[in-house]
Amino acid sequence: MNIRTILVPLAGGDDMKPVMELGLTIGRDIGAHVDVLHVRSDPKDTIPLLGEGMSVSMIEDMIQITEKEGSDRAAKGRQVFDEIVGRLSLATATEPGGLGPTAAWGEEIGRDDEVTARRGRLADLIVVGRPTKTSDVSLTLTLNAALFDSGRPVLVAPPGGAGHNFGGHIGISWNGSAQSARAVGSAMGLIAGAGKVTVLTAISDQTSAARGPELAAYLEWHGVTPETRNFTADGQSIGSALLAECEKAGVDMLVMGAYTHSRMRQSILGGVTRHVLEEASIPLFMAH
Repeated sequence: MNIRTILVPLAGGDDMKPVMELGLTIGRDIGAHVDVLHVRSDPKDTIPLLGEGMSVSMIEDMIQITEKEGSDRAAKGRQVFDEIVGRLSLATATEPGGLGPTAAWGEEIGRDDEVTARRGRLADLIVVGRPTKTSDVSLTLTLNAALFDSGRPVLVAPPGGAGHNFGGHIGISWNGSAQSARAVGSAMGLIAGAGKVTVLTAISDQTSAARGPELAAYLEWHGVTPETRNFTADGQSIGSALLAECEKAGVDMLVMGAYTHSRMRQSILGGVTRHVLEEASIPLFMAH
C-alpha cells in the first residue's frame, strides 16, 4: 500500500509529543502529508454527566472550565507541532499538489472516537498513542475507533517515544490469519523500505511452523528477503513471548493483526493484541 496521507488525532491526555513525533517523522521519511488533528470535546456534552441537582450557574462554570481546558490543550499541542515541524524541516500545506512531505494542524469539536473513525477513513494510515494505566479513557476509545471503525491501518506510538531509527528492522507477527495478511499488505511500503525484515511465528496448536516460510516466499516476490524465526511460549503468554522475541532479534517496529474476542464488543481485545498494546515499547503497525 502506498501511504500518501496520515492522520494523527490527538486525544486523551497532555503528553502529545510521542504520537506527533512518530506521525510527523514517518510522514517525512516516506514523503506523505500528515494531518495533526486536535479533537476538542463539546462542553455541552459534559452536561448529562454532571448529574441531577446542579444549578444553572454550576453548569455554566463547568462548561467554561471545559472550554478553557480544551483551549489550553490545543495551544500546547500547536506549540509542540510547530517545534517538531521546524526541527524536521517540514513544509505546511492544507491543499494537495505540493512536492515532498507536508504537514497541517487542525482542530475539530466532537467526540474523540467518532471524529477519529470518520476522518480516519479518508487517510492511508492513522497514528495514535498507546494507552497506559494513567491515560484518559478517551485515548483508549480513540485507539479502538481507529483499529475497528475506520477500516484503515493504525500505527501505535509507545509512550516513551519511538527512537530515531524506528522501522529500520521490521518484525512481522505472522499466523496466516486474514488480519495478519491485511496488516502486511497495508505495511508493504514500509516493509520494502526496511533495512531488515524478520517474520516471527509462534508455534502452537493453532499455528504451524510452515506459516513463516510461506510469508517469506510471498515477500520475496516483492523484493524483500526476510529472516524467519519460530518461537514457543514456554509457559508464558504468546504476547509476552512475541515481545521477548522482538527484543532478542532487535526489531524496532512490529507489524501484526489486531484481534477481538467478540464481533459485537469491539472494545474487548484478543489476548495477544491486548498484551502487546499494554506492554510494547516499540511502534506497532496494526490492522483488523
